Amino acid sequence: MKKYKIANWVCYIGDDQSFDDNKVGKWMYFFSDKKLVDKFCKDAIKNKIVVHSKYSDADEGVACFYLHYDDIETHKKLLHFFIDNNLIRKTKAGRLYNISFKLDNQTRAGEYNKEFHSEIKLSKFVDLDSGKWIYD
Repeated sequence: MKKYKIANWVCYIGDDQSFDDNKVGKWMYFFSDKKLVDKFCKDAIKNKIVVHSKYSDADEGVACFYLHYDDIETHKKLLHFFIDNNLIRKTKAGRLYNISFKLDNQTRAGEYNKEFHSEIKLSKFVDLDSGKWIYD
């Protein structure tokens, strides 16, 4: 595992770094504790959940965990990691927010807020009300 800093990002890279630019995207975690997010990004690589993670080098920001959109097993592993580490916020009623996977092509195209639409959401894997896995 390598750790490096580029621009305003702290990055972790595992051994297998190959990505198809047309298939790669990320699940994001918005944080307010930089020490904690560093641990999560490092653990995701160390435990071979993903091969690339990064976070913005600020006290508050975003962490990104990269994988191919069609790698269902890695989606499952990463979402388990998110849920096990309480990285998905809940509503006041206790329902999980339906977070989205974002392709890097969407980011490069400037798709944000209302322009951003994802076909891969947490609800494809988990019942948002109960937290139970749909595929289990």
